[in-house]
Amino acid sequence: MRRTLLLLGMALAVGGQAPNADRRSGFDFMAPETQALQRDDAANPGMLWVMQGEALWRQPEGAAGRSCADCHGDAAAGMRGVAARYPAFDAASGRPIDLQGRINQCRMARQGAVPFDHESEELLALTTYVAHQSRGMPVEPVDDERLRPFVEDGRRLFERRIGQLDLSCAACHDERWGQRLGGSAITQAHPTGYPIYRLEWQSVGSLQRRMRNCMIGVRAEPYAWGAPEFTALELYLRSRAAGLPIETPGVRP
Repeated sequence: MRRTLLLLGMALAVGGQAPNADRRSGFDFMAPETQALQRDDAANPGMLWVMQGEALWRQPEGAAGRSCADCHGDAAAGMRGVAARYPAFDAASGRPIDLQGRINQCRMARQGAVPFDHESEELLALTTYVAHQSRGMPVEPVDDERLRPFVEDGRRLFERRIGQLDLSCAACHDERWGQRLGGSAITQAHPTGYPIYRLEWQSVGSLQRRMRNCMIGVRAEPYAWGAPEFTALELYLRSRAAGLPIETPGVRP
């Protein structure tokens, strides 16, 4: 732990350039071997979740005995561009909802099925499959006025210092991007590859999982799974990443 704190202190010793001056995907900071894994669908381990998600897309479930395909048709056409505009405003709740939340909402309303648990294999697979249909498409700007207050909430959370180490997301991802922490590159925190395969996890994980890891790393109490704070943060990150291409499933160390 003392070594981790020393490395963190070294990484934060020198300020960096704000990301808006040179926006780059986390992919650009990866080693060539990791980039090669992401580029090659036959080698990218995240594609296993895409394949599992495709099977779930066609599987009838719930009291209605319907599949996702029964309502939405071919995912390659019907889901193209969806991941580029989430989180999106949900009229029923009056709040933004992320892609995982929309999938669960749809399962309950149209299929009469119980929602998948957060970070469950099934929810990750379906979300990865749906997001994969938007690969290569640019993240859309947040132009819905109803979302503006939530984008601002996300910005405040991103810049707020938390935990025993008294650090904010911005302290690393805005001020020190491009430097290294414990051997890993500090990126600009653009959420273009999620759900993402991380070698340290040996599995696909959501953006919420990654944010929880960061909060635990600075010795802060993470928000509960599905908390509105996570959705606000994700929405703010989407606003910062507008124009960058979707990469799902990304691969990171």
